[in-house]
Amino acid sequence: MPAPRVVRLIGAPTDVGASVRGASMGPEAMRVAGLAPALQAQGLRVHDAGNLAGPGNPWEPARDGWRHLEQVVQWNRAVRDAVAEALRAGELPMLLGGDHCLGFGSVAAVAAHCAAAGRELRVLWLDAHADFNTAQTTPSGNLHGMPLACLCGMGPEPLLSLACARPVLHPRQLRLLGVRSVDELERRLLRQYQVPVHDMRAIDEQGMRSVMRRMLDGVDANTHVHLSLDVDFLDADTAPGVATSVRGGPTWREAQLCMEMLSDRGCVASIDVVELNPALDVRNRSAEALVELLQSLFGRSTLLRDAP
Repeated sequence: MPAPRVVRLIGAPTDVGASVRGASMGPEAMRVAGLAPALQAQGLRVHDAGNLAGPGNPWEPARDGWRHLEQVVQWNRAVRDAVAEALRAGELPMLLGGDHCLGFGSVAAVAAHCAAAGRELRVLWLDAHADFNTAQTTPSGNLHGMPLACLCGMGPEPLLSLACARPVLHPRQLRLLGVRSVDELERRLLRQYQVPVHDMRAIDEQGMRSVMRRMLDGVDANTHVHLSLDVDFLDADTAPGVATSVRGGPTWREAQLCMEMLSDRGCVASIDVVELNPALDVRNRSAEALVELLQSLFGRSTLLRDAP
């Protein structure tokens, strides 16, 4: 019998890239919600590596279009190194954020790992927002709205220098799901770079099953799928504990189907769970919902089913 798969939990307790304080408490909320035993119940081994250390949030205004750039770089360097270490050890890194600016360091580590191993990379970005702003298009300067643009090569030099290659990603390696809030200039960039975006209208018109099939088209045994899950992907009725909530997101069942279809493919090899803000939650309900979704991602189902 093969050894159980090992998931390494990596906490990144920071909100330096966000517009509202509180996401720094996200990792502990996930632990309190029973993440480790829930994963163990799915036959996984859990290695909780604790929390990374990094600078505090200085709560300063943006400079040159970026807010808290120095602190964001330091946190992403720590995330990059921690995720890379987990991958070298043969473990599945699960980054517990923290805000979504951390996605740069996480994906940069995964991309370098895939390049060294000769594997294809597909990044699934589940988010109410496109996160494709730049210093020229952002209305706020908050870097949690820019990680995908940075990964595609449009970002500040101190952050881009953390990656082994530029750009880290090509738009064809991306798939965005659940998007329903995009800034005006950001919309033009998404079209210019031909980023594959499956917004809520696509889900409404085609259904989650059809959209997920398109998201996973071309994924094979040589593909490393990185899942970056922003809590605001979910509708606020399911997950109120987020600072950037946008109504009209996927229902609970749609989100579960998404996770179940990913489980069927067995393709997810690294994960971010970000933007959980316990200060805005109701009795840790959002963290508990995330734990249930992650259980489904790793195989929990109502009935025994054969893989497709």
